[in-house]
Amino acid sequence: MKRTAVINVVGLTKSLMGQHTPNIQAYSGRMSLRSICPAFPAVTCTAQSNYLTGKEPSQHGIVGNGWYDREFAEHRFWKQSNHIVRQPKIWEALRQQDPSFTCAKLFWWYNMYASVDYSLTPRPMYPADGKKVFDIYTQPMHLREAIKQDLGEFPFPYFWGPLAGIPSSEWIARSAEWIESRHAPTLSLIYLPHLDYNLQRLGPNDPAIHGDLQAIDAVVGRLIDFFEKREVQVVLLSEYGITEVNRPVHLNRIFRQQGWIQIKDELGLEQIDCGASRAFAITDHQVAHIYINDASIRDEVKKTLTNVAGVELVMDQAEQQARGIDHERAGDLIAVADKDSWFTYYYWEDDAVAPDFARCVDIHRKIGYDPVELFVDPALRFPKLRVANRLLKKKLGMRMLMDVIPLDATLVRGSHGRLPEDDAEWPVYIGPGSSATVESLKSTDVYNELLRCVQG
Repeated sequence: MKRTAVINVVGLTKSLMGQHTPNIQAYSGRMSLRSICPAFPAVTCTAQSNYLTGKEPSQHGIVGNGWYDREFAEHRFWKQSNHIVRQPKIWEALRQQDPSFTCAKLFWWYNMYASVDYSLTPRPMYPADGKKVFDIYTQPMHLREAIKQDLGEFPFPYFWGPLAGIPSSEWIARSAEWIESRHAPTLSLIYLPHLDYNLQRLGPNDPAIHGDLQAIDAVVGRLIDFFEKREVQVVLLSEYGITEVNRPVHLNRIFRQQGWIQIKDELGLEQIDCGASRAFAITDHQVAHIYINDASIRDEVKKTLTNVAGVELVMDQAEQQARGIDHERAGDLIAVADKDSWFTYYYWEDDAVAPDFARCVDIHRKIGYDPVELFVDPALRFPKLRVANRLLKKKLGMRMLMDVIPLDATLVRGSHGRLPEDDAEWPVYIGPGSSATVESLKSTDVYNELLRCVQG
């Protein structure tokens, strides 16, 4: 087998490649560069699952970054167990062919309890006093302390939230070098999220993105040099392209106006009760799963959605089957935004009664993905002082609320999830092959491409 490093440069597209990405551009010039027709929905968990199983969500079950569990009557976002992915993975197929095969999975999602040989993933600790302690999870478990001793603590605040930036991708890249130097796995899966941040904050057309491209290009260039010196072939790929948006769409507020949302008062703040709601939306960038507990209003829900400005398509079961997303976890209906829009999870009508977690980085309690977590509330006076005050309380062992996130969804300028009209905004695959190859790949084709690379 041919040792291979797969570097996932999240958000990379042909439209972003050029003078600000000289290392990536040079590598694509001596390799095969192809666009990938993105997974549906074009979000992290679905895209990665398509790549690593060669199957669609209807088979592996990853219908988004999160969904509603009808049995538990709870939403589940950003879960980490690899058992959730209900199909065999690429490393399992390769190990069957060669028992000496080894795999390192470095910050790709559904990392915990994956049957890989080396695993690193972000995983905070939650002590009983309510604190949140940043950390990582590894297998074997002893890797955790060994790698932190050599590289320092993983810079968790730079992985997601208002501070999200290049330090997290730099640390992950160094961890890939660390694992390679000590264990030399046959296949390394490396996740570099940096472009995800300002592409959502600012949109891909903002000139400030040039600096982000240069920053991630430097990290990628170093990794390519490092692996090639060790005779490890490199594949660069991405999961989706982020496009400009200017309209947030609040589906749950619309459903509330129709009387379909059940609200529970908790200490003067509003919580949505999904199990008691007649219909509600689990939102995920430009795609929303609509769950309907009262079958009698199904047609009315679909009609309402089709009349919402910013909704391009409402998929019923037949359309879901055609798109390979018909699965028990999927919504009864799926809404897809138009090219200028994206879906918030917001359900309250007055910010004064928004739940306390709405103003925090809290990826598990919210009933949808919240890109507004990338911002500090511009209305706050002396925001750095506020953050410092909260951190001091945390250091002193006091309970505190890091409530610095705004509730203004219009701040977000980039999103993804739907199929962009321009294939220059699709994700890319750059790897061994004829440089004359120009055809695009389906997202599920990536599995066989990676198999061929490792098989040599």
